[in-house]
Amino acid sequence: MGLKSDSWIREMSLKHQMIEPFCEGLVSKGVISYGLSSYGYDIRVSNEFKIFTNVNSTVIDPKDFDEANVIDYIGDVCIVPPNSFALARTVEYFKMPPDTLAVCLGKSTYARCGIIVNVTPFEPEFEGHITIEISNTTPLPAKIYANEGIAQVLFLQGDTPCETTYKDRKGKYQKQKGITLPKILDSNQ
Repeated sequence: MGLKSDSWIREMSLKHQMIEPFCEGLVSKGVISYGLSSYGYDIRVSNEFKIFTNVNSTVIDPKDFDEANVIDYIGDVCIVPPNSFALARTVEYFKMPPDTLAVCLGKSTYARCGIIVNVTPFEPEFEGHITIEISNTTPLPAKIYANEGIAQVLFLQGDTPCETTYKDRKGKYQKQKGITLPKILDSNQ
């Protein structure tokens, strides 16, 4: 398995729509950087957020998620409350090749402010917007800037194809659009 370079990412995005919209260079003047970098792609956070709230005092249950746990917010800047959490999505829509896995790491600009970004791997043949988990680990409110960089994606291409891709196994988040809340498959599926 090998790490893929900027030329491979460019070719896969321009010829095969792996990343849409695709920014061919790194944009960094006056913004938290996004776009194509040396060995990865810096993704942007959209202006759609789901901010966790304890107003309804419900329990967080990944098997039965109560939407009363979050409030929807759209804006150019999202304020994540102290020691709290928000969900967002990428501006970019991904179509992963069948022999490629991507991993995502938070940007150091946010990490230096106590903002931790978690994104699970993009499996072979996953397609969709990426749901981003944003944790404010500080005792202060934190700003997240929409349409700017939030994390970097690294692409790893396998030496041999995997036996079953995300698409083959009908992954539950396949072709997700917008922010997708946690869910499990029915026992009948």
